Amino acid sequence: MIKLERGDLVKIAVLQLAVSKDKQVNNLNAKNKIIQASLSGVDLVVLPEMFNTTYNPYKFEEFSEPEGGPTYKMLRELAKERNIYIVGGSIPESFEGKLYNTSYVFNRSGECIAKYRKNHLFDIDIQGGQKFKESATLSAGNEIAVFETEFGKIGVMICFDVRFAEFAKRYTLEDCVMVVVPANFNMTTGPLHWELLFRTRAIDNQMFYVGCASSRNPMASYVNYGNSIITDPMGKIVKRMNEHSGVMIQDINLDLVKKVRNQIPVVNNSKFKKSA
Repeated sequence: MIKLERGDLVKIAVLQLAVSKDKQVNNLNAKNKIIQASLSGVDLVVLPEMFNTTYNPYKFEEFSEPEGGPTYKMLRELAKERNIYIVGGSIPESFEGKLYNTSYVFNRSGECIAKYRKNHLFDIDIQGGQKFKESATLSAGNEIAVFETEFGKIGVMICFDVRFAEFAKRYTLEDCVMVVVPANFNMTTGPLHWELLFRTRAIDNQMFYVGCASSRNPMASYVNYGNSIITDPMGKIVKRMNEHSGVMIQDINLDLVKKVRNQIPVVNNSKFKKSA
């Protein structure tokens, strides 16, 4: 059963960041936006996928760092200093000769309480559209990531993961009330599927879904769609951004998860229950 210890509102900030070819500039921009969001009294800050690097698989190694590196330390210190949870989007993580698309989560004390490596790598080749191959440089993770808060359990996916319904169901079986998805859809898949996927995953699993993307740079080699989004357990769009950089702040009533699951008992009556 879902237990909401606070049972009212969680205030989240979704940071749609502009990303440059300079890692220090990207990290400073993220730091400033996190501080800006914290001044609004937010509980949870979410950053985009690969927020400290250009989204180019052949640049990931250059921008990579091991766990505990400069970007990790910055997020850890900010979480503690500002007394907030931070879902650190993702960065290229170097580990034992491999690279991973990795998200770190920090609690209000600055402790790393979850680490997620993207499971489903973005390898697509759309005729007349986008071609991209993450697996050219990245290795895939093989575990989910769930972290505990005073508001309930929250899960983490990254971008392409959101397309896999059976993968999303694993977070439902862990009694999550929200899944955050740092992402960077492009100008081919974004207009087609971005909103549709977030609304569908929210309806399927009767929980909140939060998609956080980088802003759009038409001159980049990979052009992001932007449009960071929050969808509720009924599949409604709570709030959505456009293509520009900015900070989206929203109060979310997580009690709605329980209400929807009781009123339309899809999740509660599912035959696919977590084994004891």
